[in-house]
Amino acid sequence: MTTATDIAQADIVEAQVDERTRALTPGSAFAAALRGEHCRIFGLGQDTEFLPAWRWRADADAGDHQVLARCRGTTVDIGCGPGRMTHALLCLGVRALGIDVVPEAVRQTRHRGGLAMERDVFSPLPAEGRWETALLADGNIGIGGDPRRLLRRVKELIVDGGRVVVDLSCPGGQVSVHHIGLEVSGRRSEPFPWAIVPADRIEQLAEDASLRVLEVVEHDGRWFAALQKPAL
Repeated sequence: MTTATDIAQADIVEAQVDERTRALTPGSAFAAALRGEHCRIFGLGQDTEFLPAWRWRADADAGDHQVLARCRGTTVDIGCGPGRMTHALLCLGVRALGIDVVPEAVRQTRHRGGLAMERDVFSPLPAEGRWETALLADGNIGIGGDPRRLLRRVKELIVDGGRVVVDLSCPGGQVSVHHIGLEVSGRRSEPFPWAIVPADRIEQLAEDASLRVLEVVEHDGRWFAALQKPAL
């Protein structure tokens, strides 16, 4: 005889199975990685790559500080993740705001003492046109898979004469767009577009967005650039 308890237990098991087999969203996979779960990236090639969330959860290192040294004045940290760069700017006495589409990233940034909001860079943002620097760290120039569109949008956020500081990949090859996904505990997210921008391709992208390249820097194998919006 089937009892109410049996039915309830069956419902629980069914829900658990559904949760394990249901596709992850990219945001929920990223949130799991920020909480310490191993998260594999697929769609970038044959080699297995893991999302380096452990590094993002750590404090800013020497390479990060080389990037942060190029920021000037009030800074919006786009795709702030768990907030190490936003927090480091705060420790340097810089007024900074982190934005991210993942609530867990915003929560962790605030837990560190940084100011953060759940926002998409293409949605309305506080102080548009008044930020002195926009930061695209950790390859975030790849957001949306269209770096030209992203740089044009970021230019709208900063003052005339303001800066965009951007992490890049190593020189060589073309700007490429991949449809990547994230895998956590055997569950994969749906793919989403992501761009890879080599350091020697940033000049043309900057020109297309009416930005000027101030410098392209290599530090201990890490490449990044500072761009400037023309002053009127």
